[in-house]
Amino acid sequence: MNTALIRFAVMVAVASVSVAISLEVSAQTGAADSAAQANNPLANMTAFNIQNYYIGRQTESGDTANQFWLRYAQPFSISKSNWLMRASLPVNTFPVDNSHKTGIGDLNIFTAYLIDTGNPAVSFGIGPQITAPTATKKEVGSEKWSAGLVNVLFDASSPKFQYGYLLSWQSSFAGSSRREDANLVALQPFAMYQLGGGTYLRAAPVWTYNLKNDGYSVPLGIGIGQVFKRQKTVYNLFFEPQFAVASRGPGQPDWQIYMGLNMQFPN
Repeated sequence: MNTALIRFAVMVAVASVSVAISLEVSAQTGAADSAAQANNPLANMTAFNIQNYYIGRQTESGDTANQFWLRYAQPFSISKSNWLMRASLPVNTFPVDNSHKTGIGDLNIFTAYLIDTGNPAVSFGIGPQITAPTATKKEVGSEKWSAGLVNVLFDASSPKFQYGYLLSWQSSFAGSSRREDANLVALQPFAMYQLGGGTYLRAAPVWTYNLKNDGYSVPLGIGIGQVFKRQKTVYNLFFEPQFAVASRGPGQPDWQIYMGLNMQFPN
């Protein structure tokens, strides 16, 4: 065979292998980025989440309960400043007089102003929130208007370990005088450890404290999740059992199972 032809064939083969390796590395990097950002509540993507808390036992009564959440998040801009809006609507099932009542609960909406941290892997936002008494039954809602503030941090600087928190406060200002006023603080710390292939370990409990009656709940847990991408949509499935390490007051969860499907769509 002609020497020049052999050299040309070798060059083509080497180039093909180089392109294949480059494409594989690029795909792996894209998958890692998707996994790292899949749990970012401030990600610059439209999101729709389906989440559920099955409460296996409540304090004092020992009853079961359930909260099924629909959440929608949308980034937007105002005068070149970046914001994110998130709306959350629960379907609650609560114990009432030896039975259970189910209905749509109170709608919560917050908007967070996204502050430039100088690091694209670190997201930080702060802004107002409001909760409207949209419950279809009085037993599954507060019958109160509430408003307050939300602060969110998410750090994905490491492709292996991500962490952050969602801190919120809200106080009732109008509504039924027959219902107790609310003044609630909630902190949701979260941490994710990537195992590879989109699989990760997670912990995202919600710690609550009621400034009105000194009631509180402090659950802890560890779960597992799987992130995968289909076309441009990122899917995030997770399952996380949680157990109370401290609580005060009736109706707090002794143990619960938090599970969900989060979806992120490109803008």
